[in-house]
Amino acid sequence: MKIMQYHDTETRVEIPSMRGMCTDIEWQTRVDLAACYRLIDLFGMSDLISTHISARIPGTEEFLINPYGYLFEEITASSLVKVSIEGEIISRADESLHINPAGYMVHSAVHQGREDAMCVLHTHTRAGAAVAAMECGLLPLNQTGMRFWNATGYHDYEGPVVDLDERARLQKSLGQHNALILRNHGLLTCGPTIAEAFYLMRALERSCQIQIDAMASQTPLRLPSDEVLAKTAHLFDRSVRRAYGMKEWPALLRKLDKIDSSFRH
Repeated sequence: MKIMQYHDTETRVEIPSMRGMCTDIEWQTRVDLAACYRLIDLFGMSDLISTHISARIPGTEEFLINPYGYLFEEITASSLVKVSIEGEIISRADESLHINPAGYMVHSAVHQGREDAMCVLHTHTRAGAAVAAMECGLLPLNQTGMRFWNATGYHDYEGPVVDLDERARLQKSLGQHNALILRNHGLLTCGPTIAEAFYLMRALERSCQIQIDAMASQTPLRLPSDEVLAKTAHLFDRSVRRAYGMKEWPALLRKLDKIDSSFRH
């Protein structure tokens, strides 16, 4: 089966199905990652063809990433490009599919430095970029935001990520956190599953939105005590409570299927 896709405004590209060309586990990863792209767009966190989401294929050092030039709403399981940690394209459904070097740099840095990071999301949202430009960074103003207290890294802006040397600095900034604020740039989350990484990005984005709204009110802001913040952040930890995102994921897929199930192709 071939799915019709648009690569640019003038050329219509036929994307062959990759279903019979990969393992079952790779195909499932492709479907879930394509769903994640659609969800990021659905929840208003996409930026035209910019930013990326990647997922490591379980049991390998290879990961999947979007073809450069496609809107997130167009991404399908078969259109995703498989690359090595070193940036070599391993497989793609069509020779016209390429990747964004800057996107590869950011995502390969996390996949290389964190074996537990199966999925990595990076966004340029309005609220996320605004908080990334604030000297105070993310404030624990609400329960959603408190989960990130002492659990978020910060990385100073060095320009568009095109320097291989910056990968080591990105890894150091992220450390063992699953959330990273890229100063003057945007947001990044990662996780052991696509579902968890997506849920965390949505929580981080909402925390930034709430902070912008609260600060815009121009009234004094109330912060809980460090003791309460520590307790709350601890209770959101994966080792203490359920893996947030896993229960939500089937429902989110059902929502996508009602809207447009082409992500599965």
